Amino acid sequence: MRTSVFEWIRLLLFDQRYFWIVASLVVLGDAILTQLIIRFVPYTEIDWETYMVHIDLTLKGERDYANITGPTGPLVYPAGHVHIHHLLHRITDAGRNVVRAQQIYGGLYVLSVLLVCAIYKKAKVPNWTLLLLPLSKRLHSIFVLRLFNDCWSVIFLQATILAFQSDWNEVGVLLFSLALSVKMSAILYLPGLLVILFKRHGSARTIRHILVMALAQIFIARSFLENPTSYFQGAFDLSRVFLYKWTVNWRFVDEHTFLSSAWAKGLLLGHVTVLITFGLFRWCRHDGGVARVLMRGWRKPSLPTSLVPVDPDYIATVLMTSNLIGIMFARSLHYQFYSWYSQQLPFLTQRTKFPFILQMAIMGAIEYAWNVYPSTPFSSGLLLAANSLMLLGIWFGYPEGKMSRH
Repeated sequence: MRTSVFEWIRLLLFDQRYFWIVASLVVLGDAILTQLIIRFVPYTEIDWETYMVHIDLTLKGERDYANITGPTGPLVYPAGHVHIHHLLHRITDAGRNVVRAQQIYGGLYVLSVLLVCAIYKKAKVPNWTLLLLPLSKRLHSIFVLRLFNDCWSVIFLQATILAFQSDWNEVGVLLFSLALSVKMSAILYLPGLLVILFKRHGSARTIRHILVMALAQIFIARSFLENPTSYFQGAFDLSRVFLYKWTVNWRFVDEHTFLSSAWAKGLLLGHVTVLITFGLFRWCRHDGGVARVLMRGWRKPSLPTSLVPVDPDYIATVLMTSNLIGIMFARSLHYQFYSWYSQQLPFLTQRTKFPFILQMAIMGAIEYAWNVYPSTPFSSGLLLAANSLMLLGIWFGYPEGKMSRH
């Protein structure tokens, strides 16, 4: 009897046939935990009121982004954010019914866990990995105690990854466009997404997909385009300067350096350099190298350029790595930005060849750093070190996924 119990546990933790049993238990358990958090942990107002003030102004007819501002600042999110919060404004009695909003975000959080489980299943991640998903204190807070709009963008991005894993490419492009219409941070996935589209469809259809993304942004923002300059400067401000007091990742840098344009340009250069390096030397290895992939796309633009299947593991690995690179070189990370990759950490650490203990240590260090408030030079230095070590591990580990040939 004792042996059979251990065997049953082993099957649950490692046998893919029992993946959805474990996933169901994790989703149910996390749903209960989320309700307990809503019930017993006090809500903290940060940006929710400002979101609602912005919506009040748009409901009064204001369409110029330059004139839409609230208690914590102007409207700096694309039109998809506005449409979502119009609906939330209606459902929550203009934002006054915070408990109802928390329940909506609680459901959103549970949906995110379910989507991550589906992504992990497609990539054949070990069942036991799912047990790590409910462990982030900060992530629960971002969803149900702070009500940040990042949560909506994250959901669309998770659905994007799942759509591409399922070979629903047109759907994936539209979902990515929706994510980008909520928050500009979704653009961190774009380099990896272009690699996947180019390898799977060739240059001609990749260009078509890019046009669809652009047209989708225009369609979603159409009611704000009477003054397009104001809209695009407000919603997609690449030169935005963040306040030093909120930074999670660069606290060990002095404020003068943090605010300087030279620092911003250096981070951008680092971001682009690392992306190009992964593109040149890691993401096309099994296709004979990036030169051959580009040559096939040039000679036969209507045909796929990849010699090997662009499988679900490859898709998740490349997209999440592209996102991680962007996070590492972000000019500033605020606490809600942890939602951008928190649920990806168990996957990304397994794309290294590090021993299990080191993988868990990296995840623990990252979680710790995101829970130190206010951030300190030590916590932000630890965050940079852990993110860098994880990315380095992916470089020397499985940058094209574990399902690929090595």
